[in-house]
Amino acid sequence: MDHSSQQQQPGYLDWFIYVLTPLFFSSNIIFGRGLAGESAPFTTAFLRWLGAAILVAPFLYADRRAAIGFVRSQPALWLWLGILGMGICGGVVYWALIYTTATNATLIYTTSPLFILVLQWLRHGRAIAAREFLGMALAFAGVGVIVFKGQIAALASFEFNFGDLGILVAAIAFAIYSLALRGPAPSQLKPMTVFGILAVSGAVVLVPPATYEIYSGAPLPDAPDDWVMLAGMVVFASLAAFYCYHHTVHALGATLAGTTLYLMPPMSIILAVLFLDETIEFYHVGGVVLVMGGLLLATAPKNDRRRTAQGKQ
Repeated sequence: MDHSSQQQQPGYLDWFIYVLTPLFFSSNIIFGRGLAGESAPFTTAFLRWLGAAILVAPFLYADRRAAIGFVRSQPALWLWLGILGMGICGGVVYWALIYTTATNATLIYTTSPLFILVLQWLRHGRAIAAREFLGMALAFAGVGVIVFKGQIAALASFEFNFGDLGILVAAIAFAIYSLALRGPAPSQLKPMTVFGILAVSGAVVLVPPATYEIYSGAPLPDAPDDWVMLAGMVVFASLAAFYCYHHTVHALGATLAGTTLYLMPPMSIILAVLFLDETIEFYHVGGVVLVMGGLLLATAPKNDRRRTAQGKQ
């Protein structure tokens, strides 16, 4: 019997949540860019993950035995995930957004799945197919177009934006974070428990840099708009994005949920134009075509028709 036929078909609400997933994830870049210069980057990241940890505390308390067991048995992994996912992909991203645009940041950050392929090849000897290699080459070429604003002269003179490079570092960190998160220990926990312990880890590892920023006189959120954007990071870019993604995985499957990444660049560009008054340049269009085309080519699932046909015989 085909068990897939017994599964409930996704409804309109499931598809609506699917669309909300990249919207909420993209909002983090928008909020971060909006706070650039108004709140120190690592302090912003600390407040974001502290707020998320507080809101998710009831769920974490309900599953406290499993959460405490994980932290005690895997303290290095717990802190390592916090450094990668919340420290570098939080504080470093917010620092980079001081120097680069939300549009550039999202387009460059979208290459993270390609770095996952590269890391799997380096660490586990995973073979990279010609299609994947071509896709990575196209996507990285798109990143180059964005970073150097379509000017070859900038490449020759190394006149690039360090903010773009900061986002590229964060994309690599997120790839490492994603692979570490797929390990056997985290996979044994409930999704909300994983989110809770990682929010706590992020807040813990961000205490030292945030404390340094505060005592060095770095800008702190002091206006109502600053706190509204911080609340948006906690509610929309953290909790809502996490919930919508996992709902999409459950309702539509992991493969289709992964395609939400492809919707982030256009959504972030629209949000940046609407709320940040950013402009779209010609090199952005070329970068979008190369990055998205490369991603689709490199990460599209393999054709399993032959395998399916054999299974029906």
